[in-house]
Amino acid sequence: MSGRPIAELNEGLRTFMEEVRADSMAAKRVDLAVITFGPTQLIQPFATIDQIGFQTLQAKGATPMGEAVRLAIETVENRKAAYRANGVGYYRPWIFLITDGAATDGLSAATAAVREGENSKKFSFYAVGVDGANFDQLRSLSVKDPLKLRGLSFRELFKWLSASLSAVSHSQLDEQVLLANPTAPNGWATAG
Repeated sequence: MSGRPIAELNEGLRTFMEEVRADSMAAKRVDLAVITFGPTQLIQPFATIDQIGFQTLQAKGATPMGEAVRLAIETVENRKAAYRANGVGYYRPWIFLITDGAATDGLSAATAAVREGENSKKFSFYAVGVDGANFDQLRSLSVKDPLKLRGLSFRELFKWLSASLSAVSHSQLDEQVLLANPTAPNGWATAG
């Protein structure tokens, strides 16, 4: 991802962080980690939004998507273990994969890990493709149908995400929260 798409992604992330920070409860409950791939790197370890400084993302090299997904799952599992060790309750984590390309590494181990994690309710995995993304790969990787970003609607994606996380953060740990449909006529996505 480069040029205008990466600029719009960065602007969307800034919007997301501003909106979550504006909700005092969400700012304390929403835990965020950021992993880039190409090369795969944990550039933001888990922290609450009120503790994170924004880092501009840059596109570099290949797309080791499988490796990045496995690192995301490992990072989530480590965070959950730390919560359990400290007696802290937590909501089911969400893992968002956003890509405009195709994996340059194998996806079989990542696919198995996503399926196992989703089926055992360890996390919810969302695949979002931008123009140029390989939706066949995203469909095989994800249990849920992948979503296709409408144009460069990153701000809308991240506004939806911040509103969704805010609603979840105001709920009880075991409460089911209904989220706005991102593929609705005015939504940020279409079915991939």
